[in-house]
Amino acid sequence: MSSTTTFKVRPATLRDAKSIAELHNATAREAFKSLLSDAALVLPAQDKRQAYWREAIEYSEPQVHVALEDEKIVGFVGFDRSRDPGTPPTMGEIWAIYVTPGAWGKGVGLALWDAAREGLQEEGCTQVTVWVPIANERAMRFHELAGFKRELNSAKTVPMGAARIEEIRLKRSLG
Repeated sequence: MSSTTTFKVRPATLRDAKSIAELHNATAREAFKSLLSDAALVLPAQDKRQAYWREAIEYSEPQVHVALEDEKIVGFVGFDRSRDPGTPPTMGEIWAIYVTPGAWGKGVGLALWDAAREGLQEEGCTQVTVWVPIANERAMRFHELAGFKRELNSAKTVPMGAARIEEIRLKRSLG
């Protein structure tokens, strides 16, 4: 589904941390419900998630931007230099990108990706990566449509609550 709606994207403020944390938990629950059982999906407590995003916003690690629809936060993106060992300083990374399920397919993710791409280019990055659960078809499709390509030798298993999921790194040029 596409829409002509445009979303305002701006850098997050400390006051946004609570909304970001709530959106992060609610969206993760929805995105992973087809991958993990409710028992296996253990999300961080709301106060821990809020403290994480508050610190990220305060110290710009990662940089955080929010997408707004009628002044309500409907998505966010965290981006910075790559955290992967051995990557050059020109390698950026999307640390997180989440959109509230009610806004899926409306262009919010694209608006957030555009903001992250611009921010990474301003930081001197020439390429960007993102780690995506292999079984998360919606996220894989989004990133592949945005020009990311799978790095087949990068697949790894990571813990998520009581379960383990397979992730793969995707990469693209920022040029």
